[in-house]
Amino acid sequence: MIDGLLTDLAAEHDALAALLAGRPDRDWSAPTPAPGWTVRDQIAHLAHFDGVTALCVGEPEKFVALRDSLKDLQSYVDGIGAAHADRPGAQMLAWWNDEHRRLRAAAEAADPAVRVPWFGPSMSLASKLTARIMETWAHGQDVADTFGVRREATARLRHVARIGVLAFPNSYRVRGRPVPDAETHVALTAPDGSHWTWGDPASPNAVTGPAEDFCLVVTQRRHVADTALRTRGDTAGEWMRVAQAFAGPPGVGRRAGQFRG
Repeated sequence: MIDGLLTDLAAEHDALAALLAGRPDRDWSAPTPAPGWTVRDQIAHLAHFDGVTALCVGEPEKFVALRDSLKDLQSYVDGIGAAHADRPGAQMLAWWNDEHRRLRAAAEAADPAVRVPWFGPSMSLASKLTARIMETWAHGQDVADTFGVRREATARLRHVARIGVLAFPNSYRVRGRPVPDAETHVALTAPDGSHWTWGDPASPNAVTGPAEDFCLVVTQRRHVADTALRTRGDTAGEWMRVAQAFAGPPGVGRRAGQFRG
């Protein structure tokens, strides 16, 4: 399992790195659809947390010391882009490449059964790598949208979709709202035409449609109104309006009509 996750993580990294290679510095300073984030900010975030993940996997004691030294986690996260605002694009890409290699090396050397510490609860190595795949894909979408590039949907989206399904409770908790006591069936069409499903098909609540659209919504890269997703039931409809696969405070998402067509 770990080998497969590392292969998929490398593929996500390589696809985004190829999109960035050779771009002039003005492209790195371009604003992305994420308010307040430039392309440089997006890659700084990925590079920094690939490095932090390498630390938590390979040197967990050092990671715990770093984590416990932080007075405010959100300020720490928000300051990453500004700390690297003066780096030329080529240096940013080289830094991310280095941190990605460090992460892979640490994961390859680790016991596959290890649980790794994080800023929240500890997690399995497989879960941590799956989260890195999701993060790389999601931030890569912001970069692709900035440059007007339509990315190829791949089977790697299953990792993102699974996190999106499992994050159903998180979508409500980060907003201080009660988690609905209602199962939602999710039935997605994969890029190869096969089907990925979660939950009871007999549930009165369901989300159906393209897997890519579901991933875009749960990572808040598209408003559900700008996708081909269909919902059945009040809970499913509400979930797709507040879905959040990533940790942290509620994201601002994208407005309806921002990417229509």
